Amino acid sequence: MDKNRLIEIGRRTVAIEERAIANLHKSIDDNFAAACNAILKCESGKGRTVVIGLGKSGHIARKISATLSSTGTPSFFVHSAEAGHGDFGMITRQDIVIMISYSGNSEELVRLIPLIKRLNVPMISITGNKSSPLAVAADISLLVKVAEEACPLGLAPTSSTTATLVIGDALAIALLEARGFTADDFAFSHPSGLLGRRLLLKVGDIMHKGKDIPMVSAEVQITEALLEVSSKMLGMTNILDKDKKLIGVFTDGDLRRCLDKKIDIHTASVSEVMTKKFTSVQDSDLAAAALKIMDDKKINALPVLNREGKLVGAMNMHDLLKAGVI
Repeated sequence: MDKNRLIEIGRRTVAIEERAIANLHKSIDDNFAAACNAILKCESGKGRTVVIGLGKSGHIARKISATLSSTGTPSFFVHSAEAGHGDFGMITRQDIVIMISYSGNSEELVRLIPLIKRLNVPMISITGNKSSPLAVAADISLLVKVAEEACPLGLAPTSSTTATLVIGDALAIALLEARGFTADDFAFSHPSGLLGRRLLLKVGDIMHKGKDIPMVSAEVQITEALLEVSSKMLGMTNILDKDKKLIGVFTDGDLRRCLDKKIDIHTASVSEVMTKKFTSVQDSDLAAAALKIMDDKKINALPVLNREGKLVGAMNMHDLLKAGVI
């Protein structure tokens, strides 16, 4: 097929689905608010939001459930066919059920209505037919009606599944804001994701500790300090006074300055050339905050102190890279 024709079809599909989404404003009504409040009430009673669907609607239901879970609404997906073969036992009397079928006539879902009624749990339907068995049986019915499917045969669910997915997103975000869900809460739901690492990982989780901390006393010669820098491989060493208090750092940059000034590294003490006005972080700081400090100050390594100001660790940019913070 000619490429221009393919582009035309693609753009037509997008336009049809855009119109379907634009018409969803009519579906955000009192029933939508009632659905949100019913889910929040269920959650306050330690219940979960169970999303049920079949076929393409089942795929959308699974995605809606995943979005709810990741934004603070405990949820899981149940395939309507599997529900009739044991999975219905996953649903408890504390839960709330969302049934998704564009026609509202899906036999596998309709068959579950009596079971849901016997459990006496609230039921929300998302359908394109307000007169369908699913919509009529539901305690709260959300109507997702599209003028046309993007499929020219009018058979493959396209505009209707897109619109249903958007309604699911609208529910999730309305619940998120009603609950006061924060970025920290999101991070706890996504500990392996980039945001999770940025919001959960502390400096103390990735710093070098104990014998791995580069440190020398202030009296040692520069050459000895260099050996410590090389052996600990952080590009720096911490300088301690007689009371084991951190009084400075010696870095690769300090060594270059020594060489530029032709300082004899075999006779001069490291305290003569160390950086006294150094930057440090606390072990309780976020690793992402340490990264910002290092970026802002153009430094590659930092000493780590505890709340009492005692040296407890050291870290460099490579540690942040390994931890996935960068």
